[in-house]
Amino acid sequence: MILALPKRKRKREILSKPLAKKIRQKKKRRQRPKQRKRQKKKKAREERERREREKAEKLAGVGQDNFGDLPMVQSGKITDKVWTKIENLKPVLAGQEVLVRGHLQTGRMVGSKGIFVLVRSSLYSVQGVCFATKDGKVSEAMIKYMDGLAAESVVDMKGTITVPDEPVESATQKMVEIQVSSFHCVAKAQQALPFQMEDACRPDSGKETDVGAYDENEEVDVHDDGLIRVGQKMRLDYRWLDLRTPANQSIFRIESMVGLLFRECLVNKGFVEIHTPKLIAGASEGGADVFTLDYFGEPACLAMSPQLHKQMTAACSGFERVFETGPVFRAENSQTRRHLCEFTGFDLEMVIHEHYDEVLELFSELFIHIFDGINDRCKDELERVREQHPFEDLKYCRPTLKLSYAEGCALLREAGVDQDDYEDLSTVNEKKLGDIVREKYDTDFFFMDKYPLSVRPFYTMPDPENPKLSNSYDFFIRGQEILSGAQRIHEPDLIEERAKAWGIDLEDIAEYVNSFRNGALPHGGGGIGLERVIMLFLGLPNIRKAAWFTRDPKRLAP
Repeated sequence: MILALPKRKRKREILSKPLAKKIRQKKKRRQRPKQRKRQKKKKAREERERREREKAEKLAGVGQDNFGDLPMVQSGKITDKVWTKIENLKPVLAGQEVLVRGHLQTGRMVGSKGIFVLVRSSLYSVQGVCFATKDGKVSEAMIKYMDGLAAESVVDMKGTITVPDEPVESATQKMVEIQVSSFHCVAKAQQALPFQMEDACRPDSGKETDVGAYDENEEVDVHDDGLIRVGQKMRLDYRWLDLRTPANQSIFRIESMVGLLFRECLVNKGFVEIHTPKLIAGASEGGADVFTLDYFGEPACLAMSPQLHKQMTAACSGFERVFETGPVFRAENSQTRRHLCEFTGFDLEMVIHEHYDEVLELFSELFIHIFDGINDRCKDELERVREQHPFEDLKYCRPTLKLSYAEGCALLREAGVDQDDYEDLSTVNEKKLGDIVREKYDTDFFFMDKYPLSVRPFYTMPDPENPKLSNSYDFFIRGQEILSGAQRIHEPDLIEERAKAWGIDLEDIAEYVNSFRNGALPHGGGGIGLERVIMLFLGLPNIRKAAWFTRDPKRLAP
């Protein structure tokens, strides 16, 4: 029996092999254009996707190493990078590539593809300009990264120096800017700022008084001009940030220079620097204004000055001319604009041959050397201070104006002020006298001698002609005392007599008195308050602006 096959199979079997081959070839020829068209579309789609992917990667900064967070600096390696100080960026460097490091003070976006940044290091700042480029070397992702960094983060900025068409008013380096090619973060600011640096750098809205009581909680942050300014309490609470402002950077660089000038002058005049203890038995000058403490079961206190030890070294130990710089402690509950519980004392003591005028002449030369040195060596710093805290240049004579205490009192009475020759000057009267002296003698700096004995320390030498007076003196800047000194008593019996008059226990100063029993040279000296010198030279209204970390009756931190 013969079975019937399916038509297709039967037809295929019936076709000859050559004919079947031709049919297949014809079918392929019909399919090729469609395949080529599909392949072409596929390739075009893949190329389009590749270009879009590359564009997105460029925008995202994929594969770029010219921005981002740097690894933590742990002294792991030394590279060939060279950093340029911002203060050295000048138009003469135009066209050169530089790398700078500093705090990111501000960032200001221009659309979505550009940004202006201000980078600050110590006193100096420079503007960086960065715009996304078509070649992708500077990506939009880099712009976004720069805009996203927190203010005051530490950054490395690299780019080419250019000269702007107009000065950059927001930067100290006004005649240059950096065309940024790379931007990396060295250390991120991890918490919100308690205040904006622009507010902390804003110029004073008016002249604040520099005398009288002080309450940090009464300060107003918003002034008549409507602009926000950072109050003194906030500044002191976050002192590490406040110290970053150009004005504060300048104040304390000037303070450092005063220390250098002080040493420079005295060393050249044959003085020896000493270092005396700050833990002592009893009080260094008598009185109750001392910080007491337990010293292994015995009562002790923090030194109010190096007075007793500098006398020992100069007059009793053969050094003859000595000086010291160091902390001074006063337990005075004084909430004023010119008092601190801890300040920096610049003290000196020297032997004399016949008269304490020898000491006064040296002090005059010392202060003129310091004032001249500040004006000559701190020009940039003075301008940075003046930008935020305007002040008039200090006027001083050569040699320094000298008045007697009685002459100063007479000037006050002539001006209608009630002042007795044997009463101590009040702060208000000191300030008034400073104004009178400036008007009459055209100087902000002077000294007076022959103070009443009753208002001077126990070791002060009495005046040989008037027992109510003393061989003592004070120096003033702008009507405020910055130095107190005197010829000291070098005879032990007279020291004990004066100590008893002050109610000082002789046992507490026995070693001091005994040091004069083996022959002591006549001598004199004085103590300078460094912060007060800086405050008054720069015309600052508050001594806290001249103290690194304030210690007053209400502040023990930071």
